[in-house]
Amino acid sequence: MLFRKKSDPANRIVIVSGLPRSGTSLMMMMLDAAGIPPMQDHIRSADDDNPKGYYEYERVKAMPEGDIDWVKDAPGKSVKVITALLKHLPDRYSYDMIVMRREMAEILASQKKMLVRRGEDPDKVSDQEMADLFSKHFSQVMSWVRQQKNIRYIEVSYNEILAEPEAEIEKVNQFLGGNLDTAAMLAKIDPALYRQRK
Repeated sequence: MLFRKKSDPANRIVIVSGLPRSGTSLMMMMLDAAGIPPMQDHIRSADDDNPKGYYEYERVKAMPEGDIDWVKDAPGKSVKVITALLKHLPDRYSYDMIVMRREMAEILASQKKMLVRRGEDPDKVSDQEMADLFSKHFSQVMSWVRQQKNIRYIEVSYNEILAEPEAEIEKVNQFLGGNLDTAAMLAKIDPALYRQRK
């Protein structure tokens, strides 16, 4: 699903988004290896849930309070933005967005593991209720994304990255202009970290 003209790499702001535990950190790491530097501050360090790191930039979370000045430093880079915050991106910029998809059962299983590690109750909300909430939210967000004239996007499957990585990597490469280091992207995929299989 490609929309509108490809942007100049030097002016491109690459947004990586998706539901929790959908592979956004992996995509950020792959883009970093491919030659697109990430906006990150290392405040949230790697842990058992994301051994390779989260690739997050804390100021993204402050967008609802009006902290959007940092976006002027984002052209030429990638930044991870959770789906709930996408609507706060300033519309005076253009974005190339990679939306990560993953089998819902795997997202829920991964989320539960993370809650257990944090000492939280993984059964506070039932799987069905959480799946319904996630699905409704994602549908609403994507409906909004499709209406934005300043956003081009593709959807990339985390499951396919693990199963048929070359095809998904080439899809990202073509979306972002065709000059990425695809071999470096491929080298960042570690099947050992695919722990919540459907």
